[in-house]
Amino acid sequence: MLALINKIIPFSSVDGPGNRTAIFLQGCNFNCQYCHNPETIKVCVHCGACLDYCPTGALYREGGKVQYDHTKCAFCDECFKHCPNSSSPRIRLMTAQDVMRQVDRNMPFIRGITVSGGECTQQAGFLYELLALARKKGLDTLLDSNGSYDFSKDEKLLNVTDGVMLDVKAWDMQEHLRVTGCSNELVLSNLRFLAEIGKLEEVRTVIVPGLFNTEDTVRQVSRALAPHLQTRSIRYKIIAYRPMGVRSEYQSLRSPAREELEKHEKIARAEGMRDIVLI
Repeated sequence: MLALINKIIPFSSVDGPGNRTAIFLQGCNFNCQYCHNPETIKVCVHCGACLDYCPTGALYREGGKVQYDHTKCAFCDECFKHCPNSSSPRIRLMTAQDVMRQVDRNMPFIRGITVSGGECTQQAGFLYELLALARKKGLDTLLDSNGSYDFSKDEKLLNVTDGVMLDVKAWDMQEHLRVTGCSNELVLSNLRFLAEIGKLEEVRTVIVPGLFNTEDTVRQVSRALAPHLQTRSIRYKIIAYRPMGVRSEYQSLRSPAREELEKHEKIARAEGMRDIVLI
């Protein structure tokens, strides 16, 4: 099965515990206003708007489509800076075996792999193949997800997944719709389900003052997780919004001060959370 691969980071210490290889898939069903990687949201429509901005000739048109030669790429990002479609032409079609050949180069210096996006569960069949191969090599496997996939209906995928790092954008439905363009009903269902079965590795909330009720989101998430902390530690990562990489129309959103992040940490601790990281 082929998947749209945006990039592979050989060594990452921020995408789960230990040193890991992080694989980013293309395509997301959310359209978050504060998205720091908006070029991963949509799939290239081959409009060609990026071609004139590639300084190395890594992009070219062939057969009516924009083609990408990764061996010539300087990773200057000029292509998706000029993309009108929240996409990137720097995509490779790869099989799970193709990806694992790259992962093999990083062993034995990694603990596992993390698959992110975009939204990685948009290509769930590929995920199963990749994670199953990684497991056979003794690597642990994590998914970084926005929670829009019904994990309760995919036991096969869960059997090769050691844990899910789940984004909770906003607790209130109307706020979540405004921030992402999508419902959070399944997100909150996954929050509880994954915690119950011991597959919730980490929860993440980005703090964007004024965009939604960040304090209530942190409070409600912490309350939902507290009953499950007797049997397993679940990390809550509280992340400050930063304007780097955000689309120009959303760069006016305000970044929180350190004191604001610490206030959210106190709320989480008061509700029973113990493993809290501020970024």
